[in-house]
Amino acid sequence: MSISDTDHNPTLDAADCRKVVVEQPFVIRMWEDRTRGEQWVPTYDTKALALLSDEFLRIASNNAVENGQRIFELKAVQPGVYHLVFEKRMGWKFTAEERRVFKIEARPFTGS
Repeated sequence: MSISDTDHNPTLDAADCRKVVVEQPFVIRMWEDRTRGEQWVPTYDTKALALLSDEFLRIASNNAVENGQRIFELKAVQPGVYHLVFEKRMGWKFTAEERRVFKIEARPFTGS
């Protein structure tokens, strides 16, 4: 995987897979430039995944610029393989600027 100087969020191939344990939180970070009106919108099966928090960490902020990382904390609520889709939306457009698909493989907790 390579990241160009201008693209902070490349669309990854099928290798972008997260292996998680049910009920254990995991984090996905996405670059977001709010100056341009960008906003990442997640879509997922709510019976399989739960969004625990959605935060924005400002990297640069002044009168003209506001950008940083969008931090999504989620957890799987049942075992299985799921798709978590993020679309970069702009307030004035009907279609997404960019689309990222994450394959989430959730295995059951095997505690002692």
